[in-house]
Amino acid sequence: KETFVLALAAMLMAGLATALMERGRVGVAGLVVVWRRRVRWRHVALGLGLAAVVSLVFYTSFFTNWRGIVDSVLTYVPWLRRAGGASPHLHPWWFYIERLAFFRRAGGPVWTEVGVLLFAAVGAWASFRGRLPLGAAAPLVRFLAIYSLALTVLYSAISYKTPWCLLGFHHGMILLAGVGASVLFGACRARWAMVCVAVIVAATVAHLGVQACRAALSQSTDRKSPYVYAHTVPDLLRLVQKVDAIASVHPDPERLAIQVMAPGGDYWPLPWYFRGFRNTGWWSEIPEDPYASMMVVSARFEAELDEESNKRWLMVGFFEDRPGVFFQLYVELELWKRHVATLPREED
Repeated sequence: KETFVLALAAMLMAGLATALMERGRVGVAGLVVVWRRRVRWRHVALGLGLAAVVSLVFYTSFFTNWRGIVDSVLTYVPWLRRAGGASPHLHPWWFYIERLAFFRRAGGPVWTEVGVLLFAAVGAWASFRGRLPLGAAAPLVRFLAIYSLALTVLYSAISYKTPWCLLGFHHGMILLAGVGASVLFGACRARWAMVCVAVIVAATVAHLGVQACRAALSQSTDRKSPYVYAHTVPDLLRLVQKVDAIASVHPDPERLAIQVMAPGGDYWPLPWYFRGFRNTGWWSEIPEDPYASMMVVSARFEAELDEESNKRWLMVGFFEDRPGVFFQLYVELELWKRHVATLPREED
């Protein structure tokens, strides 16, 4: 994603800061020796070369779209506009911290990963104080601490925010939390203290596990979750099932035509679900001739294609795509009659 440049900037800042700190410990000559011993420039060149090949292959769609190389650079232009405020996803600076520290919507449970934050703070503190567990690489832990902090600040400073962006710095915090837990175990001199730390770590892990199950299963589309944001709701599958059922009674399914219309091309993830229908049109507006065997039309257009077609096409249902975003399904009258004829009859 375009946001990788923020992670790269944080890595460079953390790398330079760590190198300067090490310079103060081992001196310039010692730092040069370390770099010569640890850095294999041939490996660096090989890695950069492979990265360039991967970029070339995928951005050109396997050498079929050479314009993709240029687009991979131009993509930052609209992203900069969004980062500057031209986006509906504008939130205050504490947006990410709130989701990690303490989040609760009315009627919902409390969500928190404060345990990770506290253990990470211990790990970061120990890396700068030189009190790491035996065998831990202090420069690497310092790098993680600076990287996580820098990336948190960068993302928080940008007005454009979505919950998944926090994964960039949160994974660094999680690694630091592991170091912090190890530091606390190492600091215990009495058995009772070690037991207390073990209980706290186990409780933190159990709590995170419960939240993970809640987020992935029971509340995977619940708006009370801090990570449910502009998501697809289960009702969209009802639309997919309805389209599949109607398509199955079409005289020539291979030639079945579907028109999908939504402002700004806001019809995802329907391209995935409709990938089996080869004769599908995708529109960001209502075209001059919108009619086909089926039309999936954003409710924001207020198209009323059933009225405009003198009921030769019928609007047969509303379906929610994302919270507050609806589609209408229009079906050709004769095709709808065939579909209705296949439905089970209610007994008198």
